[in-house]
Amino acid sequence: MSAPSNQALDLWKSASDSTYVERLPISTPHCRVDRDGHVVIVTMDRQEARNALSTDMLVGLAEAWTYISEHDDVRVGILTGAGGTFCAGADLKAMASPSEDERVRARAAEIPNYHWRGLLREAMPTKPIICAVEGYAVAGGTELLVGTDLRVVAESATLGLFEAKRALFPMGGSAIRLARQIPYAFAMDLLLTGRPVGAHEAQRMGLVNQVVPDGQALARARELADDVAASGPLAVRAILRAYRDTIGVPEEEALKISDALGWPVIGSEDAKEGARAFRDKRPARFTGH
Repeated sequence: MSAPSNQALDLWKSASDSTYVERLPISTPHCRVDRDGHVVIVTMDRQEARNALSTDMLVGLAEAWTYISEHDDVRVGILTGAGGTFCAGADLKAMASPSEDERVRARAAEIPNYHWRGLLREAMPTKPIICAVEGYAVAGGTELLVGTDLRVVAESATLGLFEAKRALFPMGGSAIRLARQIPYAFAMDLLLTGRPVGAHEAQRMGLVNQVVPDGQALARARELADDVAASGPLAVRAILRAYRDTIGVPEEEALKISDALGWPVIGSEDAKEGARAFRDKRPARFTGH
């Protein structure tokens, strides 16, 4: 998908179909936010610094996650990086410096903890986020990946949590999250050695879902997004909540939480539409009700 110049609001043809892609006005100088039907594509775009995190980027990310959560007709988000790189981690100077953009400065003052929200550490989106990685996704880049739900990585990509190697700490949440997502020994290997990890090794660890040829991560993520968007949106959101709300909860109590989330989905109009579509051998037309 080719994008137009980075302006506040723009429309152009989607590469996947005949619909129009909309550049949302919450975009910032370092973060493009585009709407393509039920899918929002968030692109970190600070190519001169290998998409290292900045105030402009974090505010854009925070606003994108809020937009995805608050718009019922958005069903999934994609996070990627421009210029063949995902994200090379934190740029502490750029993160501490105020933006030159007046709107971004105002939003940075208004959004509580926009750093943590942007990094997917707080106020997690209520819809799934798919990560599409090319090139470097290291330090804060890997922390962002750990905050997503599905992960597509190009075969020459480099991942890694370098913080301990530099006598730092992974403040994005990976010290807690990683061992909950992949086997403990693999998590400690990544966290304690601070070594770089290739795409195929990351897949063997269970850190990523798919490895694709270079240049194809976003296209494959877009296909996955269509698959997610075709599922019942109430079911998708409830499944995410069931996982998140039961971390560390004993099984008996977790099942009660799961039932409280699941029964309204079972009784929804979308569930009835799913049964009708299966009977009629046609695609379901879910409305989120």
